[in-house]
Amino acid sequence: MNNNQSTLNSLATTTFDSVRGYRKAAEIADNPQLSQQLEQRANSREQTLGTLNAELSRLGCEQVNEQSFSGQAHQMFASISDAFENGDEAAAERVEEGEDYIAGQFRDALDGSDLEGSSRQVVEQAYQEIQSGEQFGDRIENQYD
Repeated sequence: MNNNQSTLNSLATTTFDSVRGYRKAAEIADNPQLSQQLEQRANSREQTLGTLNAELSRLGCEQVNEQSFSGQAHQMFASISDAFENGDEAAAERVEEGEDYIAGQFRDALDGSDLEGSSRQVVEQAYQEIQSGEQFGDRIENQYD
């Protein structure tokens, strides 16, 4: 796997973890409106994952379709759903932290030189949804703060 493929795979793995985190959080949120918003974010993020996976396939790589069980991405997004045990306010803070984390991963990838041609374009497109998620995280943190 070259640097382009490795970077794309890493972003797809982080994105997959965030989809799972959002889905779990939506299941256990106390506030029905928040639960619906989290499910909508999961759906948007899942579409982003599909875009990244399509590029991985185009490059001859396996798609990311299972959760990572190591690394910061899994821990960050697992803590989102765990936080709902402490109320919607704590969960909103975890979502915001998770969104900051994934946005940072995408920014770093785009600032680096590992992404090539169409892969860079795919990541730039995906980053638009990631930025929307980061804004969502900021909004709900302020709402539940």
